[in-house]
Formats: sequence, structure tokens, C-alpha cells
Amino acid sequence: MSTIVANPGTDRARRLRAALTALLAVAVAVGAPFYFAPFQVFQLTMVLLYAVALAGLNLLVGFGGQISLGHGAFFAAGAYTAAVMLDRYDTGHLATLPVAAVGCFLLGLGFGVPALRLRGLYLALVTLSFAVFLPPLLKRLEPVTGGSMGLTVDKLQPPAWSGLAEDQWMYLVVLAVTAVALLLARNLLRSRVGRALLALRDNESAAEVMGVRLSLHKTLAFAWSAMFAGVAGCLYTWVIGFVSPDSFSFVLSITLLAGLVVGGLASLYGPLLGAAFVMYVPSVAQDISDAAPGVVFGLLIIAVMFVAPTGLAGLAGRARGAAARRLTRATPAADRTPESEPPSAPPAPADPAPVDAEPVGAPPRTEKE
Repeated sequence: MSTIVANPGTDRARRLRAALTALLAVAVAVGAPFYFAPFQVFQLTMVLLYAVALAGLNLLVGFGGQISLGHGAFFAAGAYTAAVMLDRYDTGHLATLPVAAVGCFLLGLGFGVPALRLRGLYLALVTLSFAVFLPPLLKRLEPVTGGSMGLTVDKLQPPAWSGLAEDQWMYLVVLAVTAVALLLARNLLRSRVGRALLALRDNESAAEVMGVRLSLHKTLAFAWSAMFAGVAGCLYTWVIGFVSPDSFSFVLSITLLAGLVVGGLASLYGPLLGAAFVMYVPSVAQDISDAAPGVVFGLLIIAVMFVAPTGLAGLAGRARGAAARRLTRATPAADRTPESEPPSAPPAPADPAPVDAEPVGAPPRTEKE
């Protein structure tokens, strides 16, 4: 009977490699605004805030197994919360972030009630209706939201002691918020709430038998998802400095869902890859065809899903797995030595000759013999 013995050296090397990779990623992320042009820094900032929104959508769709086509509405709620506080009440930028987060959490908590009785296409239709009627509602509330003209607010300005440009300071602040949001999502998935969401996604009946409260965790999934979207919307107001109802149409909700699927459902890195797809691919489609960028965008989505059915994160994982299997197959053959090879089995003895066999070249027998 064989036993598996853990190799401390291998675990230590793996942890050291992961730590070095994390330090390298942090160094590249922090140094990016000092290397790229201002417009490229702006694009990277938008990628980070979209990653926060997709991280919340990933909790609901990827790990919770529910579908939402109204995520853009929570995004708009967070953006307008920050804009109204900055424009009407003249509060500081940093004060708008917790208010947008808590407000969208409560909004998602109330909106999660229909999720208790609906699922599948019916739930998708209800969430889509929320994204459809919100822009006209914002136009009607002109004394608060500015109506169709929207609201223009001041962008987040760098402090004098930093010596940074506006785009660099904005990028670093959004990077810090994104890092905290992704770390919170990661720890949430490793807690009891995350395990309950996975159980609900895989089999609701079995999860209920095991003691998981379906109503509580389904509602919490919407609440956490809405909170992340509200934080992303608040960051959007900081970066753009302008909000209008037309900026948050139902197309935004569909684009966010498509970005999550392309990036990779139920993956910790999927929101980052999906955010990059949402930010850069429409620009590429616009450069390819000025007449029909939407057609090019749709074809690119089809091409990506054909090449990577599990998303870009799954494609990277499959590539690493294939490389590891190839390395595993090649390593034993290279390290094999004559001493390490097992002794070969002795050759099998030849079959004894039959008793009545005649010698070669003997004359044939006759019946008399």
C-alpha cells in the first residue's frame, strides 16, 4: 500500500513563487501610471473600476448560480449617489464611497426578494426590467438628478504633497479600492457565505437538507453583488466627473454580463480579464469598422467563446495544465538512469520440443515404422 508524503520543500517553493509573482504584479500595477501616456492611464483606471463591478456580478452569477441582467442599474445607483452628494451637498469624494456601498447593499437586499421565487429566464426578465426603467426614472427626477442633462461634478484632485498628476493620482486611488474589493470578494468566497453560495449553485435541494437557508443566502448574494456595483459606480463618477441617464442604459448590463462570461465565470481572475475585454474590445471594433462596431464586437465575442468556452481565465488554466502535463511526461525520461531502472525479467524458457518431433532433415516415416 503506497503512502503520499508531503514535501515541505515543494510547498515552500510554491509559496515563495506565489509571493514573488504577487510582488511583481504589485510593482507593475503601481508603476504603470508613470510609464504610460495619460489616455492609457485613463483606460487602465476604467479597467480597474469595471473589475470591481464584475467581481460583484461574479458572486451572483458565477458562484451563486443566479442570473442578472440589471447589474448596470446598481452601477448607476452608485454613480448617482456620489454625484448627488458632490453636487447638492458639497461633500468630500471619499465620503461618497461608503454611502454608495451601503445604499446599494440595501437596494440589492430589497431587490433580492423576487429572487426567492424566481429563477432562470424569469429572474433574468425581472432584473432586465429594472435596468430598462431606471434611466427614464432618472430623467423624471430632474430636481435631484439633473434630468436628461445629467450632473457635472469635480473630479478627484491629487493633494499637493503627492506631486502627482490628476490621472496618476486617480489611477492609484482606484487601484487601492479595487485591491480591497477583490480581496474582500476572495475572503467572502472562502467563508461560510461562499460555501453556501456554491452549495446553492450546485444543488439547492441538497444544500437545504444540509442546513443552508436558501432565502437568506439568495438575498445576500444580490446584496453583495449590488454593493460591489455601487462602489464601481462611485469610482466612475470620480473618474469621469459627469453622469447622465443615457450613460447607464440596459446595454451596460448586457455588456457587463458578456464581459464576465468572456473573462471566466466562477474565477477570481475572470473579472480582471473581463474588464479588460469590456474596455478595449469596443475600441478595437471601432477602429476596425466605423460603420458597424457592434457587429465587429459581437463577432469578437463569438470568436473568443469558440476558442475559450470557459472564458479567458479557463484558457490560461488549460494552457498551464497542458504545459505541466508535458513537463511531467518529459522529466522522468530525462532523469532515468540505468541504476534506477528496475531489473528486467529473465527471458522465458523456450517451449520444449514435442516428443514425436522429427529431427530436421530426417526422411519421412512410413506406416510400418
